[in-house]
Parts: sequence; structure tokens; C-alpha cells
Amino acid sequence: QVQLAESGGGLVQTGGSLRLSCAASGLTFSNYAIGWFRQAPGKEREFAAAIGWSGRRTYYADSAKDRFTISRDNAKNTASLQMTNLTPEDTAVYYCAADFRLSDYKLVQKGWYHVWGQGTQVTVSS
Repeated sequence: QVQLAESGGGLVQTGGSLRLSCAASGLTFSNYAIGWFRQAPGKEREFAAAIGWSGRRTYYADSAKDRFTISRDNAKNTASLQMTNLTPEDTAVYYCAADFRLSDYKLVQKGWYHVWGQGTQVTVSS
């Protein structure tokens, strides 16, 4: 059974940092592109960051550039999202998603991902 499990969320003050992890099981992780998406209350789920299945390309939402860093460790079947300089606008449930050899141009679109985790809450206090 293919599963993704996020961890690392929590409560942090403005300007703080968090590192989210996404642990994958039931799939050959190195063949899967990974995306991080987030959903704030009352808003649609939006793209935050993604890394291609080869690991060579990364993509970031404008709001995440220069603050978030996505990475993957194929040996550990995990992906991470390092978030720095957090603001209350970053408060959301963060989801990791995966799809088999997803083309780079599709990485930023949530509709292309078929495997999703349950999400982890990130709350940034002012």
C-alpha cells in the first residue's frame, strides 16, 4: 500500500523555522516526484514547493522562494521541506504528494498528483 506520512509541523513564532518531513512507503521512492502543498482555513490547497523524481529540478511558489528549501533522500525514502522566516501567512495544513515520474512542467499543479499524505499543521503566531 502506497503511503505518505508528514511530520514536523507545530506552533512557531513569526520569524521562526520548521522542517517538515514526508516519509514514503509502498513505492519505489526514487521514481516519484514530490510536491508540498498547503491549505489555509477557507482557502484552496496551493502549491508550495516540488522536486522532480530525478532530484535535478526544484520549484517554488513565489511566496516560498528564498525561504523554503525542498530536498529528498532516496536512500531513506523521505522528502523534506525546510521553512525559514515564517510568518502568520504561512499558517496552513501542509501536505506532501507524490506521483510516478511526473513531468517537470506538471510539478506545480496539484491535480497531477495521485498520492497524498494526511497533512501536518503549521501555525505561525504573530
